[in-house]
Amino acid sequence: MPQPHVDDRSSAGLRLMHVHAHPDDESSKGAASTARYVAEGIDVHVVTCTGGERGSVLNAKMDRPEVWDNITEIRRQEMERARDILGIRQDWLGFVDSGWPEGDPKPPLPEGCFALVPLEESTERLVRLIRAFRPHVLTTYDERGGYPHPDHIRCHEVSVSAYHASGDPGQFPDAGEPWQPMKLYYHHGWSWAKTNALHQAMLDHGLESPYAERLEKWEREPDWDERITTKVPCGDFFGVRDQALLAHATQIDPDGMWFAIPREIQQSVWPTEDYELVESTVQSTLPEDDLFAGIPTPAP
Repeated sequence: MPQPHVDDRSSAGLRLMHVHAHPDDESSKGAASTARYVAEGIDVHVVTCTGGERGSVLNAKMDRPEVWDNITEIRRQEMERARDILGIRQDWLGFVDSGWPEGDPKPPLPEGCFALVPLEESTERLVRLIRAFRPHVLTTYDERGGYPHPDHIRCHEVSVSAYHASGDPGQFPDAGEPWQPMKLYYHHGWSWAKTNALHQAMLDHGLESPYAERLEKWEREPDWDERITTKVPCGDFFGVRDQALLAHATQIDPDGMWFAIPREIQQSVWPTEDYELVESTVQSTLPEDDLFAGIPTPAP
């Protein structure tokens, strides 16, 4: 196992903020690149929009009445463990999980949930955190939310709104000194190219692929995959990512899909985490291999 390559960039004063919908999202989306940047001395801050109160218990080993009775506190404790493993700062935006609506037709969302809170209210809360932390780079989900959970879509909307508002002194003047992040990225977790590459690698090794059925049903959108602009090499930190995932014991089955591909195959076939550069106030050459490409150091 190669040792992680660590550059000390702490003197550069670089800061990165990820905005996520629920506890566990910070570990399932971009955690290895987070761990790499932390190791390089970059200050990383995760904002978690909701407490995951209406989430399911996805690990059958944890599906017990006492877990359901205390799910809010348990998920907070899981988040604390994952935060410590990743070496990040973390703040709760303070909204309530909207839940995943099921049925045909789908029922209305519960009153007061994150997805129904006026955009201005949730934007102001995030603007306060952006202005306090002063990130150079902000990441969030694409306009589909990564997947169509109401909280993920709302997380996208709030993040984009706050990215633009945080540098505008005319918006939320009581929310702190204006600060404009230099770059905005969307996280792209599972492109067709990545899924297919891992699938083929498993078959080549004589192993059963967990993605066969998914790929059969996949309606390809080549233009969507082409939106990826930035591939951050972070395979040496997949182990840290896995430990952070396991910290969310109610959500992650250690014998389930997340760990079906041997880490060595992942590191060999797809050793990056992938992003889409959406907006930037600095110049960088695409494709990139660093979220901080083009940002001067030492940074302001």
